[in-house]
Amino acid sequence: MPEFKIQHITKYTYDNFVRDSANKIILYPINDIYQEVLKHDLIITGHPQVDTYIDYYGNQIGSFTYIEPHNSLAINSQLSVITHPRALPMDDMFSAEQWNELYNLRNVVPYIDFLKQEYFEGLSELRPIVQAERKIEDTPYHTALNFSKYVYKNFEYIKGVTTVETTLDEIWKLRAGVCQDFAHLLMVMLRYVGIPARYVSGYICPNKDGMRGEGATHAWAEAYLPGYGWLGIDPTNNCVANENHVRLAVGRNFSDCSPVKGVYKGTSGHTLEVSVSVGYQDGQVHEEKDIFTVSNSNAPKPAQSMPRNSYAKYMEMIQQQQQ
Repeated sequence: MPEFKIQHITKYTYDNFVRDSANKIILYPINDIYQEVLKHDLIITGHPQVDTYIDYYGNQIGSFTYIEPHNSLAINSQLSVITHPRALPMDDMFSAEQWNELYNLRNVVPYIDFLKQEYFEGLSELRPIVQAERKIEDTPYHTALNFSKYVYKNFEYIKGVTTVETTLDEIWKLRAGVCQDFAHLLMVMLRYVGIPARYVSGYICPNKDGMRGEGATHAWAEAYLPGYGWLGIDPTNNCVANENHVRLAVGRNFSDCSPVKGVYKGTSGHTLEVSVSVGYQDGQVHEEKDIFTVSNSNAPKPAQSMPRNSYAKYMEMIQQQQQ
């Protein structure tokens, strides 16, 4: 039962004073039998009141407005969590009847949202690959693992090569991306064969064992398996998401789970810094940081020669579109 201490800081520094900064945050970790939240603190510049509610997908959402003029805004989420391993599906739990059960879910709420495909012209090219990776005798569980293995082996993990505006077709042509791209591709494959699939945002905490995405915001997919429930699958690392994955939110795609979205009044350029640190029981701490600027002309410019991940670019896009 590992315990992790995670700090996730989103900080804006503006060239001039701005006001009425309205923000939506999805930084509240899921609390269930597999993930025990010991403590969670949110420290926000100006100490605004944060109103919370539960959205359609069961995520806790926070919203706040910082009205006073300000030239910086920091959202500091500090989390202590214990994770518990979940037993993997067993072969004797599954049979060919599972595929029939999945077929019967196609018009059942809430699975409809997780079976609907996003627009993807490359589906015609992906179709024969999906059919080849899915063996007739395979259960939904093994089918999902095969799909994860395909994405892991055939797409290169490269930070900064995509943004949240990058379409599935562009990712398909690039054959490269980051965790959110890998998750979206896996969901396409799962949904194509009738397995409900949902997007998961969170953190990966593997204690520096070389896994991709360590110490930063991470994303993976969950597949619904009859007789078992939702199984997390991380195609970025080709593994089942278990006690080393800390979950924040689930949804149809990245947009449903974005950790921070915000708008403000003012035309000032600004710098956005996003940092995530993960502390382990042995005292070690791993940190990832992204820094970039947005100019008055709305042309993004890297502040440093540091890799810019898709999460950071998403925050940039939100600020540009809604100034």
